[in-house]
Amino acid sequence: MKRILEVIIQKRNPNFQFDPSITLWMLIGLFLEKGWYIVRGWKRLLHFKKPNMLMLGRKVKFFHAANMELGRWVKVEDYVYLNALGRGKLVLGDHVGIGAFSRIIISTSFNHIGSHITIGNNVGIGEYAYLGGGGGLEIGDDCIIGQYFSCHPENHHFEDEKLLIREQGVSRQGIKIGKNCWIGSKVTILDGVTIGDHCVIAAGAVVTKNMPSHSVIGGVPAKALKSIPVNFKEVA
Repeated sequence: MKRILEVIIQKRNPNFQFDPSITLWMLIGLFLEKGWYIVRGWKRLLHFKKPNMLMLGRKVKFFHAANMELGRWVKVEDYVYLNALGRGKLVLGDHVGIGAFSRIIISTSFNHIGSHITIGNNVGIGEYAYLGGGGGLEIGDDCIIGQYFSCHPENHHFEDEKLLIREQGVSRQGIKIGKNCWIGSKVTILDGVTIGDHCVIAAGAVVTKNMPSHSVIGGVPAKALKSIPVNFKEVA
């Protein structure tokens, strides 16, 4: 049974192997839980979309599902909310994982809808994330992201003292995160920021400006602390 489940899981994660201490009863519990994830994924047929081995936790909610593009073996954990109301699409690549209680929302209102959200292949996002798409959000392939991650591609104007801040409108530039980044727990990224490839962002950082590739980033506001050596084989 262990080998059968291992082969099935490797369809989503080719490098997966069970720890030797996993018992038969643990495997049975895993099979029962994740089997229901795949059954729930067939709800995609209600939106005239192919399930593509979608795995859904309990109480997952979709808004404007017709504007979503989901890759193969996407896993969405319990109580996640996906809102695809936007000028562009909400795209989740192959093998994406979204942690429980997360909210991925292109638009929060109907009077000024947002741009888009694109999450690349093999991206894992921890629980309680909030990803906005007002000015557009793009996350590159192979990123691993901790709990309570938040992205806010929108800023409120506040210069006019004669008007309430909520009446002064917003600016939107968008956020772009490169590929193969490790982003720690409770990181916040603000509008207009581009983060290069192969970066590490320390837990609790608030990123307010662009960061170069191959950087270790940390602090409030965040800054590049040091460089990560470049893999010259990759560059070649």
